[in-house]
Formats: sequence, C-alpha cells, structure tokens
Amino acid sequence: MSTTTRNTRQTMIGIVTSRTGDKSVKVTIPYKIPHPRYKKVINRRSIVHVHDEKNETHVGDKIEIMGTRPLSRLKRFRVLRIVTLSADAEVAADRAAQSSEAAPTAVEAAVTAPAEV
Repeated sequence: MSTTTRNTRQTMIGIVTSRTGDKSVKVTIPYKIPHPRYKKVINRRSIVHVHDEKNETHVGDKIEIMGTRPLSRLKRFRVLRIVTLSADAEVAADRAAQSSEAAPTAVEAAVTAPAEV
C-alpha cells in the first residue's frame, strides 16, 4: 500500500448569516480589495453554502470552513471549527437548552438507572 500525501485544501473564516436547512448554513466571507483606478479600499463579500454535519453552528458564529468535493448542488465547503460563538441572547438560550437536553441531570440519571439489589 503506497502512502500518498493529500494536497492542502482551501480554508477561510466567515460569519454564519443563515441556517438554510438541516445540516446547511450560509456563510458570508468579507474581504477588502483596492479599486482598480482610484485605489480606495472597497469592502466586498462572498456568500457560500456550507455543510454543517453536527448542526452545531448558529447565526452570528464565526467559523472556519474548508473546501471539499461537491456535497450538493450548491455546497462545496464544510465546517472545520467554530472560532467564536455568537453573543446573541436568543442563540445563547438555544445553546443552553440543547446542552441541558443532551446531559441528563443527576435526578434523571438516578431514576433511569437500574436498582442494585
């Protein structure tokens, strides 16, 4: 078996602007470019559709994305990691609700655990 190295893939950092569906988010990638003639710096942005396998990102999060093979008609990127979390109050409440659902409390654990005799 031969060992071959993979090429490094393109990575970018952007902000989640929309949750378009299950396991999908829209990410805005801002960048600056000088005007061709007047050299004034112009703010531009690219909008890409990104695959979020674990549904862990929310609107306002800053995430790192990586280019990948086409996953659907529009998705060509996937989430690598969350750089910073959103400071929005609704998002924070949603995250707290999800984490409390995932981890059972001590009372729930005691009730569902089999009794030892």
